[in-house]
Amino acid sequence: MPDPTRRALLSILAVMVPLPALADDPAAEGTRRLLYVAAPGIRNYLEYGGHGLLVFDVDDGHRLLRRIPTGGLDDDGSPINVKGICASAETDRVYISTIETLMCLDLETDELLWEKAYEGGCDRMSLSPDGKTIYLPSFEKEHWHVVDAMTGDVIARIVPDSGAHNTVYGPDGRFAYLAGLRSPLLTVADTSTHTIAGTVGPFAASIRPFTVDGSQTRCYVCVNDLLGFEVGDLATGEKLARVEVRGFEKGPVKRHGCPSHGIGLTPDESEVWVMDATNQRVHIFDNTTFPPEQAGSIAVREEPGWITFSLDGTLAWPSTGDVIDVASREIIATLADEHGNPVMSEKVVEVQFEGDEPVRAGDQFGLGRVRGD
Repeated sequence: MPDPTRRALLSILAVMVPLPALADDPAAEGTRRLLYVAAPGIRNYLEYGGHGLLVFDVDDGHRLLRRIPTGGLDDDGSPINVKGICASAETDRVYISTIETLMCLDLETDELLWEKAYEGGCDRMSLSPDGKTIYLPSFEKEHWHVVDAMTGDVIARIVPDSGAHNTVYGPDGRFAYLAGLRSPLLTVADTSTHTIAGTVGPFAASIRPFTVDGSQTRCYVCVNDLLGFEVGDLATGEKLARVEVRGFEKGPVKRHGCPSHGIGLTPDESEVWVMDATNQRVHIFDNTTFPPEQAGSIAVREEPGWITFSLDGTLAWPSTGDVIDVASREIIATLADEHGNPVMSEKVVEVQFEGDEPVRAGDQFGLGRVRGD
């Protein structure tokens, strides 16, 4: 935890980086891609980016534009762990969860609109496609809250009793997928009634990060003790395959307690990218065959614990702050703060702007974006 002097310095730095006039920038004549990085996004470690919401210009070499002050402080004023991030261009809002609270900020003004605490704390939430509803897990407790995204009010409660942790709202908005740290089953919630509609699995162990394809037919899940991933059928509820990374051994990890913590589909769903904490690698699998076949590996600068992709599928953002060109599989940039220090976070989301107006938002999960309809 930082001492009072360090906390004060962090607060000063948070407001020293000016908000650019996006509409006056020549690049603002077209669509601008910005990457929003919530910190501290690796536990509560301030050395990986300090505290706040850091905004990077994707189209200008991932240059840091500004640091937006946020909440998420304990009783002593020290930053606490950020657990998730999501955004909506429909409502011009970005949300950040910590282990205690959920925050809502305005994407156009950067203003913190509200911050609320919830019974049982908070974990990695997910936002409906229309931006109106949030499925908010408690912090490893038995329940999820269903929250009105505009007000923060709780409108329903779902109780899978699984150790609430990660959440994915389906791309068509009909279902939400709920994974807990104490269950090998992925819970499927019907978002029209906010009730449990079924489960997928059981998988080999408790589910860690996971993702779904755009047609909501398959899920790809990391599980405890597996260097690799498993695949489930969202329609039948069956486990379809177990895919292990070849050529690398499991070993000690610094965080999360499992070999693979982080998985994503490229937006075109042609590849699955899975994290390898022990070997500090990202492993790539060809998803045009079934089961997916191992096709490559990329070394990154630290232990990876998450992965997401740009909306157009050209860039991958692992939590290490490396920026990977998907086509060449080369690292083309690294995220750094206003002092040149490395920025790393497991909570990042892309937002696209036309002028100063948000027009499209990505997702913190590496979701498939091929729709079956």
